[in-house]
Amino acid sequence: MGVAFLLLETKNVVAFALLFGTTWFVNALVFIGVLVAILAAIEVSRRRVLPQLPLYLALFPSLLAAWLIPVDNLLGLAFVPRFVAGVLLGLTPVFIANLVFAQRFREAGDSPQAFAADLLGAVVGGLLEYTAMLIGYRNLLVVVAACYALAPLSGRISLPWRFARA
Repeated sequence: MGVAFLLLETKNVVAFALLFGTTWFVNALVFIGVLVAILAAIEVSRRRVLPQLPLYLALFPSLLAAWLIPVDNLLGLAFVPRFVAGVLLGLTPVFIANLVFAQRFREAGDSPQAFAADLLGAVVGGLLEYTAMLIGYRNLLVVVAACYALAPLSGRISLPWRFARA
């Protein structure tokens, strides 16, 4: 899950740079948007337990929509509709993916190991960001979808190490 999340974040930074320019303010908006999507997912998950299958079934269409609608198609829109469309296309998958993560984390038997696995995945995702130079930033969404498709299998694999509890 960490792999796909980092790739989604990278894709959003690039998409928002295309839509609104490459400035520190635009990057800050993307990171604030990602953090708000994470917080919203945590709050939803805190209030109710959601089954993972429907969440996955919602995640893949949101990724497909983000892939089917090229960001440059939004450039002709006025600022506010472009911003709303950019946020919906870019942050809906982030929100749904974090709902999935929160549910999986809740069900993890060993939370330090689960967090470590996700952090390791984020490092791998950071390395995979460079594949965008080969396949394009838009096609990172295909890699993201593949990673999320493999994520349910990762819960069945035990990591070879254990972390001592403090």
